[in-house]
Order: sequence, then structure tokens, then C-alpha cells
Amino acid sequence: MKNILVISLLTLFISCSNDEFEKDGYDKDGNSYDGPIETINHNGLERKYIIYTPQGYDGNSKLPLLLNFHGFGGQAGDYMSYSNMRSTADSENFILVYPQGTDLDGSPHWNAALNGGDNKSDVDDLGFIEALINKLSSENLIDLKRVYAVGYSNGGMMSYALACYKSGLISAIGSVSGYMLQTECSPSHSIPLIKLHGTTDHYDGGGVYNSVESVLNFWVNFNNTDTNPIISNINDNGTSITRYKYENGDNSVSVEHYKIIGGEHVWFNNDFDGKNTGQLIWDFVSKYDIDGLRN
Repeated sequence: MKNILVISLLTLFISCSNDEFEKDGYDKDGNSYDGPIETINHNGLERKYIIYTPQGYDGNSKLPLLLNFHGFGGQAGDYMSYSNMRSTADSENFILVYPQGTDLDGSPHWNAALNGGDNKSDVDDLGFIEALINKLSSENLIDLKRVYAVGYSNGGMMSYALACYKSGLISAIGSVSGYMLQTECSPSHSIPLIKLHGTTDHYDGGGVYNSVESVLNFWVNFNNTDTNPIISNINDNGTSITRYKYENGDNSVSVEHYKIIGGEHVWFNNDFDGKNTGQLIWDFVSKYDIDGLRN
């Protein structure tokens, strides 16, 4: 089921019809999503998500939760294979959830702002995710102090939105090739951030896109971290990657940025000193809970 997808800014992810997202856990070609497709009703809409519980989970303990959001035009089942974090969930023992965006003229999407503003529709995605987290908590599946959000492209926008507007639910966030729509917001606590972004992907901003530098500056200032980062370099078979690490923030949080030289608008398939993108993100966010750096 693994497909390497060629993605441009105009077509951020494979666009599939909604009937491919079937409740029996298989797409129209008979491919398993490797996780049950669940539904929840929010604001009169049936919202869907895939939940993956780690192998060996006995249901007797509350586990950390990682929400992973697909890009514009994406389907949760395809994105689950594309981002490929199930083995990480197995080895690190956390619950992995892939929510499904609602259809907008044939393209599923996320509304990553408050009502109005820069949203693509009037669907309440922030409320949907809050309801989803509450549902998983009521089922005694998740540790509410360790809920993390990451996303690709439009899904990365969603992780920023949750940090801004639902911060009481979110402990740390990650963004892969995603842009932050907000120019200011006031989370209720410090928010650790890991951001991966390629230099050919509107890195310096322009138009509707805030630059990577401006986004980093926002979170560095909000979290009160060191303003001079620790800089190191990674070489992955000829691809140069620069890591910027801003440490010593409030509640001992940090902000990390991986600048992929020549990187495009993708979920990166690079080797980060022996870690793939999913493992890199998990290793970062899992250091924190809602109160900051874990003991």
C-alpha cells in the first residue's frame, strides 16, 4: 500500500473520492488501512478517523496520543501509509490517530483558523478535534497530559491552530512542510515545536505564506527560549540538513527546526542521523507533557 507520491503546492496530496474511505477498513482496491475507521458526530456531521493502537496493547493503561493530520486533498488511509508511523507507535507504545478532513469540492481539507478569517469553509475542525480527544479520554485510552499534534502541509497548519486555540489539550506540536496562518495567538502554556521545512517550499514566505523565520521567531519569543540556537549539520546521502535548536524555554521547553536544503513540499523521506521523520518527531514531542519537560 506504500506509494511514493509526487506532490506540488497546487496538488498537495492525492485526491480521492469519499467512497474510498469505507467503514470496513478497506479502500476500493481491497487495501487494509491497518486500523479501524471510527466515527463521531460533531455539529451534525459524521466525522471519521483511523485509530491505530500499538501491537500488544492490552487496553488496561492510558497511552500518549499522537494526532497526525493529512494535507489538503488527502485521505487518512493513504496518508497513514505515506507518513508511515505505525512501527514507531508499536515500538514507543502510543496511540496514533489519523483524522479525516471534510470534503471541499472534491478535496478534503482542514480549517486551521478561528471561524471566518483564513478558513476554507465553515466546518468546525477545532471543535471536532476537541470532541475526538474527549471521546478517546472517555474510553480510557489516552493520557490527557500527553496529547501531541503533527501534520503535513494543511495538516501542519492544523497543528499550529490547535496549539493556538486548543492549547489546554495539546502538549507539543510538529509541522512538516506546513505553514502557520496565525500572526499572533496566546496559548495557555508553553508549546514545544519541531518544524521540518524545505528551502524550495516558500521558505522565505510570500503571499499568504509566513516565512519559516517568522514562525520560529514567534514560538521562540512565546516560549522564552534562547534566541541564539545550537546549530548542527546532517548529511543524508548528499542532502544537507541544518538543525536549529532553541533551548531553555519556560517549563524547559525547546523549539527545533530542520532546514532541508533543496527540500520540496513533502513528508520527508530523509535519514536524520539514523531516524526517519516519524521517529524524529516522536522523540521530540514525547519529551514533554502538558506541564513542559517530563521528569
